[in-house]
Amino acid sequence: MRAKPVVPRQLALQDVDDALAHYVQVDTEAAAMGFIDTLAQAYQHIGRHPATGSPRYAHELNLPGLRVWQLARYPHLVFYMERPDHIDVWRVLYGQRDIPAWMQAPGDLI
Repeated sequence: MRAKPVVPRQLALQDVDDALAHYVQVDTEAAAMGFIDTLAQAYQHIGRHPATGSPRYAHELNLPGLRVWQLARYPHLVFYMERPDHIDVWRVLYGQRDIPAWMQAPGDLI
């Protein structure tokens, strides 16, 4: 199976930047680099197997097709939708946040 390209939205890119800043400040540069490697592996996985993500939040947020993938070794969740020609990554959020509130950022749900 050929992988679809993974295309993060602007908010997802900002989420990643925020997580990296946190890991560099609170932990180590190695933790930040590990986060990037783990995120890249997650993107590869969902690009090849988009249906393996959980539809858990799709029902709660009334967003059919929304899926979530938990990063390995990091408490972050990748929220995405499969499109015909790519994987649309909406957010990369710390899993202990109020996910429904963070997912409903103005203008981000379309």
